[in-house]
Amino acid sequence: MSIQAILYQKGEAVETIAPDASVKDAAASLKDENIAALVVTKGDAILGIVSEREIVHALSRHGERVAAMKVADVLVRGFATLAPEDSLKRAMTLMTRHRTRHLPVLRGKKLVGIVSIGDVVKHRLEDLELESNVLHDAYSAVN
Repeated sequence: MSIQAILYQKGEAVETIAPDASVKDAAASLKDENIAALVVTKGDAILGIVSEREIVHALSRHGERVAAMKVADVLVRGFATLAPEDSLKRAMTLMTRHRTRHLPVLRGKKLVGIVSIGDVVKHRLEDLELESNVLHDAYSAVN
């Protein structure tokens, strides 16, 4: 399965936030949208990702003052990305190698989606279920 197939099912909408927004605003957006990560953008440029993980780590380091800090102070830079034509296996490999749960999807330099570890697990399970059904049908046809 390709990343494009996942985006086709879930949609290409991506929630973004500006680097000068507060961490409190980022946390509120995560809660309001019921998501776990935001892509940090400035114009068309993708600067990084801020997720619940970065906010928790910042809270641990800086205490309550983290709420007033800027997203730019806590975001992940140097993040991995996917292309729509990449495979589910590539997504799993990148998530494992980079210890991340979210990968922005770029077509060229344009942000066209985001894939989470939940998306990957869901679609991998669907692949396995389909494979199991095909094998079951083949076995039933032989017997």
